[in-house]
Amino acid sequence: MTDSWAAFGADLHLEPVGAGLRSGLTDALREAVRTGRLTPGTRLPSSRTLAADLGVARNTVADAYAELVAEGWLTARQGSGTRVAERAAVAAPAARTPPSRQTRRPAHTLVPGSPDLSSFPRAEWLKAARRALTAAPDESFGYADPQGRIELRTVLAEYLARARGVYADPGRIVICSGFVHGLTLMGKVLRRRRVREAAVESYGLDIHRDLLAGTGLRTPCLPVDGLGAVTGELSGMPGVGAVLLTPAHQFPTGVPLHPGRRTAVIDWARSAEGLVLEDDYDGEFRYDRQPVGALQALDPERVVYLGTTSKSLAPALRLGWMVLPQGLVGEVNAAKGGTDWMSGVLDQLTLAEFIASGAYDRHVRSMRLRYRRRRDQLVEALAERAPDFRVSGIAAGLHAVLELPEDTEQAVVQAAAWQGLALEGLTRFRHPDAEGRDGLVIGYGSPSESGWAGALDALCRVLP
Repeated sequence: MTDSWAAFGADLHLEPVGAGLRSGLTDALREAVRTGRLTPGTRLPSSRTLAADLGVARNTVADAYAELVAEGWLTARQGSGTRVAERAAVAAPAARTPPSRQTRRPAHTLVPGSPDLSSFPRAEWLKAARRALTAAPDESFGYADPQGRIELRTVLAEYLARARGVYADPGRIVICSGFVHGLTLMGKVLRRRRVREAAVESYGLDIHRDLLAGTGLRTPCLPVDGLGAVTGELSGMPGVGAVLLTPAHQFPTGVPLHPGRRTAVIDWARSAEGLVLEDDYDGEFRYDRQPVGALQALDPERVVYLGTTSKSLAPALRLGWMVLPQGLVGEVNAAKGGTDWMSGVLDQLTLAEFIASGAYDRHVRSMRLRYRRRRDQLVEALAERAPDFRVSGIAAGLHAVLELPEDTEQAVVQAAAWQGLALEGLTRFRHPDAEGRDGLVIGYGSPSESGWAGALDALCRVLP
């Protein structure tokens, strides 16, 4: 039977033969170095950390490290940890698949948009699932209400009011399968309302622009500067009937929307009878002070609030929510269909129990501390090893922006790829009509706990 270990940001497939786990781990590490998935100089996690990640005894990892040090694959020095030896990687045997079709999984990833998946609270989630399944009424196993289970909508209303300052009651909430699903529904509703244009920020995800465009909406852009989106320009855009914003932590530049601009966008929505689509993708993770409250509280009848579990728990859950103006609830339910075939009822009930038990709050607090520690380590490492580079957007969220000299972004991203490090440049997120600058969007939330040190070390090595 083949096991898969993902402790280094790459899956290491092994056959547990011979001495069992130690032999398998040794073979997997040796193969990762041989094929270049672990590049020379990469720092490996401590034996204690890797053992905890893999669920094996610490001695198993320590013995595997010792064997590879003796063979010359790794080096171990006091104060420097265990690293891949500075030696030429042995070429892998030629594969039958044409080279153009081969893809090499990176050894490390700092791509933004994902939390640390290794820290998903499996034990607590399983307990909540068991309690939810035991208490679930028989009717919950049938076709579901498109608005979502009342149990989840009830606890979400309380949680969002307490944690994000959202004005919500269960009747205003519609459960969806993540932000993309919610945005798609809103695009359909806007077109049925004969809205022609939905403005977006000059930096953001192209998939969001494409989804809105796919429903027939044009997507002009608002400039983004050090105070967030320039919402005052909406008054000069007569065709716009809605605007998509990330006010708590602009993605990807990381700045919060200035109070004056928050007021300006609400004034525009009221005067133009428009709608603000608020993407609160990581609003719970603020490090310098209390999280910035949701924009929705300024006018619940003009703001559609969208949130998900994708950053707080895991994208695989496919659970999100929309807090809607009262007049939109029926239209969104109609766009969703007569029954809910997207959001699994059992997952909804489990999340409701997870939140109600306090496990969700505990997990968010724990991850906030972990991500803050990583952010601090990132800033410290850059200050020491790349002092000429400015890092910004660090007050909140799971990513930071590292500004680069002009015309260097593409070269750095390519160099990182050669070193087995997945990175995204700032250009990747720029609207086609926007002016831009060079930079990196560093997703420090993505690596596993054991892979974080190696990813940070690889980043510092590829900077010009």
